[in-house]
Amino acid sequence: MKNEININCPVVNAVNVIGGKYKIIILYHLSEGTLRFNELQKRIPYATPKMLTQQLRELERDKLISRTVYPVVPPKTEYALTDYGKSIMPVLEALCDWGKTYLETPEC
Repeated sequence: MKNEININCPVVNAVNVIGGKYKIIILYHLSEGTLRFNELQKRIPYATPKMLTQQLRELERDKLISRTVYPVVPPKTEYALTDYGKSIMPVLEALCDWGKTYLETPEC
């Protein structure tokens, strides 16, 4: 019998949207306000520009962030949470709290 993922499962769908390599970290940083690409790159230095771009595009496609491109030289691009993206912040804050507790637990 094959293991099949139930695409109607809310948990599976949520993980599919925010489960990218840096997506949660990007959302966390954008919760502090609008950031340019270079600012995100400085905050997530271990993400390659290619990977960061890919993750940002996926978050934009899923309507969690917005991207604004300004027609100036050099090009200026800003990223911000959408209202839909802001709606996930309580979940990320709970995850952060859980992570702090996990780090403080001697058995971990």
